[in-house]
Parts: sequence; C-alpha cells; structure tokens
Amino acid sequence: MPEQRVVIGFDSSTQSTKALAVDLDTGTVLGRGRAVHTVSTGAGRESDPEQWWDALGEAAARTGWADRAAAVSIAGQQHGLVTLDAAGAPVRPALLWNDVRSAPQAAELKAAIGAAELARRTGSVPTAAFTAPTWAWLRAHEPVAADRTAAVRLPHDFLTERLTGAAVTDRGDASGTGWWGPDGYDRDVLARIGLDPGLLPEVLPPGARAGAVRAGTPLREGTPVAAGTGDNMAAALGLGLLPGQPVLSLGTSGTVYAVGRTRPADPSGTVAGFADALGGWLPLACTLNCTLAVDHFAALLGRGREDVEDGGTAVVLPYLDGERTPDLPGASGLVHGLRHDTTPGQLLQAAYDGAAHALLAALDGVLRAGGADPAGDEPLLLIGGGARGRTWQRTVLRLSGRAVQVPDAEELVALGAAAQAAALLTREPADAVARRWKTARGPVLEPVERDDEALMRIGDTLRRAGALQGAPAEDR
Repeated sequence: MPEQRVVIGFDSSTQSTKALAVDLDTGTVLGRGRAVHTVSTGAGRESDPEQWWDALGEAAARTGWADRAAAVSIAGQQHGLVTLDAAGAPVRPALLWNDVRSAPQAAELKAAIGAAELARRTGSVPTAAFTAPTWAWLRAHEPVAADRTAAVRLPHDFLTERLTGAAVTDRGDASGTGWWGPDGYDRDVLARIGLDPGLLPEVLPPGARAGAVRAGTPLREGTPVAAGTGDNMAAALGLGLLPGQPVLSLGTSGTVYAVGRTRPADPSGTVAGFADALGGWLPLACTLNCTLAVDHFAALLGRGREDVEDGGTAVVLPYLDGERTPDLPGASGLVHGLRHDTTPGQLLQAAYDGAAHALLAALDGVLRAGGADPAGDEPLLLIGGGARGRTWQRTVLRLSGRAVQVPDAEELVALGAAAQAAALLTREPADAVARRWKTARGPVLEPVERDDEALMRIGDTLRRAGALQGAPAEDR
C-alpha cells in the first residue's frame, strides 16, 4: 500500500489562524487546528505579527500532522502592512486592511496620479484598505518607525519568510498593495509614497516553491513550502473556480469576485483588479462591514442572529468601521425609516439587507470587469463564516434573484492553500487539484423573485445619506 501523503494549508485571517491537514489524493480533511488573534480597537486596527507566528505553530500542532506533512502553504489576510527591522523583528504592530486612518493618503495618491491611470497600471484605485496609502500614513504619522523599517511585508509574506527564510510573495497578494502591476513593482507609486523598492520581497511566478521549512520552526525541517497567496485568491483556488463563476464570501469583510478572462481596470474604484494566484485575474469588490457588523446589531437589539422578521420600512447601513464599497471611509452606521410599528426583528433583517446590498450592487461590475456576462445563469457560490446561516442564505437569495450554491467544504482559504501545497508535489495547477477534490460540491438553493422594492429603498437611502456619510449626496 502506498504511503499516505498529507499537506497542510494555513489561513492566517484577521481573527485567527486556521490549519487543515488534507490527504493529497482524495482531498479528505484529516486534521484541523485553530488559534485566535487579538486585534486592537479604537481609531485603528492593528495586530502583533508575532502572535500570528505563535498561532501558526499552535494551529499546525492541533492538526496532528505538523511533523509529517509532505508540503505546506500559507494564505493570509490581504493588504496588511508588516514593517520589520534589520533583525527581522516587527518595528510596530501590523496595520490591517480594516484600518481606515489612511483615507487622506489614499485620496492624495489618487489626486497625484489619477484614478484611471492607477487602475491602468496597478489594476485598482487604492482605498484606505490598500497597503500603499497605509505606508504613506506611517511615513506621515510615525516617521521614526518608517525610518527603522528594513523590510516591508504582507501578512502571508511575513509568515512564509519566518518559515523558510525566503523574502518572497506571489502576484495575487502583491496585486492588493497598490504598488504592483503586470510589469512588476511600480516605481512611480513607490517614489510618491516614499518606499524603497529594495525593502520589498521578490514576486514569485505562479506555482513556484518559496523554499523549505527551516530548523527550529513548528513544522518538520525540509518540508517544501509553496509561495502562498492572499486569502481571497486562496479561496478561489480552494473552490477550483472557473472563469465567470461568481462568489460571495461572508466573513469579517464581505467580498464578491470571479476569476476573470481579461485584466480588470475599473477607474471608478468599485472593482479591484486583483491578480489571482495562477496566471489570471480576480476582479473583486470588498466591504468592511459584514458578519461582525450584523452580529453587533443583533447584540444591540438583544436578539439572536437568526431572530429576524419580515416586513417594515427600516433601512440599516451597517457601516460600523467606515466603508470601502461604497468608498466612504468616514462613514458610520445609519438607521432610517423607523416607525412605531417597526419591530426589533425587522430592524435586524434590515441590517442583513444593508450588508448584502453593498456586495450585490457590485456583482455585475465584477463580472463585466473579468469579461463575463452578468446575466449568466451560474449559481452564486456562497462561502465564508456566514454562508451556512439561514438568514444570510435567505437574504442573498431574496436580494440577488439568483440560484445560490453553498459548498459543503469549509475553510476554503486554508483548503486553497492546501491545494497550492499539493500542486508542488503533483505538478498540477492548484485549481485543478481542488476540482479533483470536488471542493465546490454542495446544495443549490433555487432562485426566488428579487426584492426590488428593498433594493430601491436601500439605494435611495444611501444616495440621500451621502453628506452624512462623508460624501456629497449627489455623488452616491
């Protein structure tokens, strides 16, 4: 009987690190591990990269396969700014994707180069979430820390380098910085934000090996390590996604994306023109407020997250952390349309509707940006922590008018990283590995009539609330 080969994929997310030990041949998950992270509250969102490293070791150990894995790969939260000193230690806590303090720097970069030109060169118009304005914020507000920085990394880069000693990244994660495009690092953008390109990692080609596990780490020395990628790119791999298949992910943030046949470049900034982890593209729209924001509304109302009621006229814009889509970094939560007969359950349903609306409003643009037909009949793949929630499912069905498929596989980011690790050994493309594992298999929920009345009510509120949310009402 041939020896069983097992790979480990890691998902270093905002809130925790998850690890999956997966049988290379069948895709069967043989072990799971999880360890939590701490994120600051208040004006910013910061996290100590050292706790990510500790969490990776803890999660790996809990799979039961840390000393036997045949290959590993790390996917991580996009955009985060990790600054390291000459010894490789963090200069300060990492600045995360949902820290919107760099909104003025994002606006300055857009004004200096132009939205259309930035989209043409880097694929995206950077918002406060992107790494380029975050570095500019650090230079402006903490120049001593910026001057001490000897290396700049993304979260998955930091962990891969700790594991292997190699200063590398991949095109998928690099495409979320605002300083990378198909021709490599954009020297003009880097010059404008005051970042030396010598501080950045090498961008590996798709499918490349980052190196091997060093001695003294939580994993077996010599184990091959794949390049890794950003979390959204890894989830696309984990699904074995084909061009034009739309995905809606419900997590701390909400995302909607599809593998594109053409390179996106949306000057409006709604669609980010990311690269995928292979050789293609991943047009994507992202919101800052999704499951956590809705859960917070449930807590404020003293209700369970499924305790919703139909009806009512209330609109909730749950922008508790500012917002990225629409681009309103100074926004706050807004409740409109309350009546004497509005119930707490109706108000909670309105919070679900407000969170889902922002994503579904961007879906057609995402599909067009990648060369797909928005009127296609492909089911909308629903993934992420909220995907199995009955109210989330009903809300997406009602507001999209599309069939919705909920894959049986869980932890798709870690599963995508595992597929990358497996691809090192089998020489297949990572998405082909996932399709062989049948990761997207799951029930299809039949479409229902789209609730255009609710969509119009939310859209009208958003347009009229523009001035309250930090933008002129006529621009929304």
